[in-house]
Amino acid sequence: MDQPVNGVTLDTPTDNWEEALITGNGRHGALCYGGPEAVRVTLSHERLFLPLRPPLEPPHTAAILDDLRALLRAGRYQDAADAVVRHAAAEEPAYAETVWIDPLIGAGTLVCTPPAGGPVWDFRRTADFTTGVVTHTWRTGAGEVGVDVFASRAHDVVVVRLRGPAGWRFSVEPLPGEPPAPLPDYELNHWQLAPDLYAVRVGSRVDVPADWGTLLRAHTALHRDLFDRVRLDLGGVPVQRLFDAGRYAIISSTGELPPTLQGVWSATYHPAWQSGYTVDGNLQAAVAGLLPTGTPELMLPVFDLLDGFVDDFRHNARRLYGANGILTPAHVSTHGRQIHFGPVWCQTFWTAGAAWLSRLYYDYWRYTGDRDFLRDRALPFLRQAAEFYLDFAPDGVFAPSYSPENAPPATGSQACVNATMDVAAVADLLRNLLAGTAALGIDAPDAPRWRALLAALPAYRIGAGGELAEWIWPGLDDNHAHRHSSHFYPLWYELDPAIAADPALRAAAEVAVRRRLAFWRTSEADEMAFGLVQIGLAAAQLGMTAEAYEALTMLATRYWRPSLVSTHNLDAIFNVDISGGLPAVVAALLVRSGPGRVDLLPALPAEWPAGSVSGLAARNQVTLRRLAWSGGQAEAVLVSSVDQRLTIGLPHNETRQLTLTANIATSLTFPTP
Repeated sequence: MDQPVNGVTLDTPTDNWEEALITGNGRHGALCYGGPEAVRVTLSHERLFLPLRPPLEPPHTAAILDDLRALLRAGRYQDAADAVVRHAAAEEPAYAETVWIDPLIGAGTLVCTPPAGGPVWDFRRTADFTTGVVTHTWRTGAGEVGVDVFASRAHDVVVVRLRGPAGWRFSVEPLPGEPPAPLPDYELNHWQLAPDLYAVRVGSRVDVPADWGTLLRAHTALHRDLFDRVRLDLGGVPVQRLFDAGRYAIISSTGELPPTLQGVWSATYHPAWQSGYTVDGNLQAAVAGLLPTGTPELMLPVFDLLDGFVDDFRHNARRLYGANGILTPAHVSTHGRQIHFGPVWCQTFWTAGAAWLSRLYYDYWRYTGDRDFLRDRALPFLRQAAEFYLDFAPDGVFAPSYSPENAPPATGSQACVNATMDVAAVADLLRNLLAGTAALGIDAPDAPRWRALLAALPAYRIGAGGELAEWIWPGLDDNHAHRHSSHFYPLWYELDPAIAADPALRAAAEVAVRRRLAFWRTSEADEMAFGLVQIGLAAAQLGMTAEAYEALTMLATRYWRPSLVSTHNLDAIFNVDISGGLPAVVAALLVRSGPGRVDLLPALPAEWPAGSVSGLAARNQVTLRRLAWSGGQAEAVLVSSVDQRLTIGLPHNETRQLTLTANIATSLTFPTP
């Protein structure tokens, strides 16, 4: 079927909300589905979480920390995980079962029922990524009939226009099924602006223009500004459409808060994993493309969310480990307390979260050069994260430790000591603290302690199979058949200096990428698509073009419904993680950046012999106004927001020194790989 230039058109109706077309303004989301009998629009709101219970106290495992460490050092890993659950349940009986965060739920469904019109033909449902308008249209003997919907960024309402003969019925239905707890107090208000025009929102009514065109123009100006920051042309290959579709979903689901697992959309009281914020990989994948695609302001809701939970994070650190600083749980929604764990998923042992999230703060500075942000928001968060690790692992030994959801084959337990992720994320944090304070020239009385901990961290280990090991602790061999690749942390952002300086470690990292990718070729690898984002970013960083492209191809061919909304598993579970992750991998194939350096076309696939992109951003405050390639030649136009001299890495191991003048375009040409 012919597709709109930037969007998707389908000719089949659906009653399944998970196959709906989506529109959103970040605060409100609308799932649009149904058919000629009735078009259904299920609304949700970024703050509409169902409170299951008052927040529990995090488990007071600081009281048994010495015992836990003794068990772990003795190799009794599962005994340590079991001890946490026993201790927690003795204090709080609710912990005898797995406790979940509060879920994101839908607010209700608008049902738009047309007048009876006889036979129907030419049914179409369309989502336009450039405007955010979703349309259902069909023809009857009385002419064209349709429903148009968009979520206005300008007026914070969902706008519904009914087209065709008079006699439409417009009603509101609750979500199906029974909620697991009493519903929160909220209103789903709808009101008629004109005979064919309605406004809908969660919350009180607001004044809006009673004209479709006026409403749409105000919204489109804001939405299109974000969407058009980057334009990619790969000659119409499927990845190009998914790059646009993914960016559309993430832009549409970023408001005052970042996207949850399901963005800003929900039509159920029981979403998968409660559709909160899972910060051991999912949230990071969802927002991975925001800085490279030139929309840094959409990262600010991530920091607003985290800064709002800092008191809970500090409470976690004290309760779990008797430490200062902050400790982030793997799952958050309405609070930041560590309440979700069990004997198998022993997530109280995962301490890398604050260090990992610190990288997002630091990267915002690295891309934008916003010194006020670095001073007032990034460094305070980074300092609090470091406080925890200075108390928790002053000797560089992470015990307890946890490599998200994976277990060494010899132990069968996810509990461990010295997961590579922990060491890598904390090393990254400490380096960034030292560099960030130096960049501002501010006093850092803790700098000697940061340096001491950095020096105490253990070296990365090369496993028996020649791969970068997932666990540094001796005796913990790798399990390559797993959906996470947390030990690739040193490869996701700026290449870890230890790997950059050691050819043996770099070779081991390449082996690890190939081993994980081999697992994804098997029939077992059907779930958690964002694991392929982790592989793709790592491969691109290492210049492993074929492997990066294979990971991207798997992402593009396995995990998207016809609606061009991504899924968590193969054709299962509405989920937007890779909606942000796929554009990030595409960007990583085309531009790589590190301290004082920008590399162009570092992993350009042979399958893209010609193409162009405009608007990609790089660290060092650089924007690619244009990057185009064809016929073996490429042209780049770079703009820096500051005067600087950069090393430009090019294919064939060529480098050039480029002097950039602030806000003045500089062009260069070079041969493609």
